Amino acid sequence: MKFTRKKLIIPIVAVLAVAAVAAYLWLPGTKAVAKQGLRATKAAAAHYLPTESVDASNIRQVITADSTTSRTFMWQSDYAEDNPVVEYRKTGDDDTIMALPASSDAFNDDGVTTYIHTATVTDLAPGTAYEYRVGYGDKRSSWTSFHTAEGSSFKSLIFPDSQSSDYSGWSSMAQAAWQRNQDAQFFINMGDLVDNGQSHYQWNAWFDAVAPMISRIPVAPLMGNHETYNTDWKMRMPEAYTHLFALPSIDMEKYQNQFYSFDYGDIHFVVLNTQAQELADFEPSLNDDEVAWFKEDMAKTTKKWKIVLMHKDPLQYGFANRPEPREEGFSPEGRLWMPLFDQYGVDAVLSAHLHTYRDRGHIKNFQRDESGPLYIITGVAGNVRYPSLWKQHSLDEYVAPQPETDNYMTLEATADILTFRSFLPDGQLLEERSISSHK
Repeated sequence: MKFTRKKLIIPIVAVLAVAAVAAYLWLPGTKAVAKQGLRATKAAAAHYLPTESVDASNIRQVITADSTTSRTFMWQSDYAEDNPVVEYRKTGDDDTIMALPASSDAFNDDGVTTYIHTATVTDLAPGTAYEYRVGYGDKRSSWTSFHTAEGSSFKSLIFPDSQSSDYSGWSSMAQAAWQRNQDAQFFINMGDLVDNGQSHYQWNAWFDAVAPMISRIPVAPLMGNHETYNTDWKMRMPEAYTHLFALPSIDMEKYQNQFYSFDYGDIHFVVLNTQAQELADFEPSLNDDEVAWFKEDMAKTTKKWKIVLMHKDPLQYGFANRPEPREEGFSPEGRLWMPLFDQYGVDAVLSAHLHTYRDRGHIKNFQRDESGPLYIITGVAGNVRYPSLWKQHSLDEYVAPQPETDNYMTLEATADILTFRSFLPDGQLLEERSISSHK
């Protein structure tokens, strides 16, 4: 949806007041902002106070379905704020500022109320450098740069499970990975972002760990099973996760922000919710509904490449250091989804959950086949580790050195090649794997 631009030669404060009045609908923070007035103003001699952490915390960009022309901005405040707004401008154009009102959602969880503000800008130019800031009233955050997508070549960062008992290690690794990959255009977190999905403290620790990266490039998050735990370690709906990330819309409202898809370059990414077991009492038809959505979504895409991101791993591993028997094979998620990946020509499947990095090569019809998707389980990024827990699977082609430490990955895409690399926290390369469009 395009917003109508209108030049107003009046001070920016007055424009924001007008934009916030009359016929303005406050939508929940889990939804994109729509049908709100976008205004272009001259950056007159307006002076704003800087925001403090209580005014604007966890400032973040979130992936949209099409990053060439749109971007979602979110932030939180400790108190209800009147007329929250996102302002943006092309880098170097200090005179014209676009202002878009943001939604405001009071979210209470873990005994804490936080106010979540969301705005999705949809009129951006492809391949263009911009700056944005957020605020309300007479306060604004500092200007932060962002860049829209263009063409088929890009890099993204990929982080496995970041759940931790102490998020300092996750912070150190995420920061080091970001410093080494300043050309990354977005980052993926493969689920189990936090150890306990209801813990307000842990979510703030997670956001602290990925700042300022998450304010400069968008995140594409996955829901993991740990996002479904309450503070008593009982199952619940992933309320915090679905409120904290306003994800690309799907046509099944009850599953909004649980699974989704997006395009970047020549790649169509599909992000699955693999928590059917945890959510069985809340969403008993999740698997059937998600499969129906997946088929429709995959049938519509015209992108050259298809990558699936799923938290739970499609393979099942035997235990190496536990007395209970467990045979290798395929997990319930694998038995459900792998035939569909074959049917729709998926090129690569990235998973997580088992806290180990393993490259299983190409699999089709549950056996080694170079015409099938490439399957990689992405490793572990937090300090919750399972040293030498898993036996080697007969389909494993590469296993990270045991016992494992944390790791991160990169994806570099061009028109003809996708290259996945896995690194230790110090930047040492573990493995490199490429897919050619001529495979």
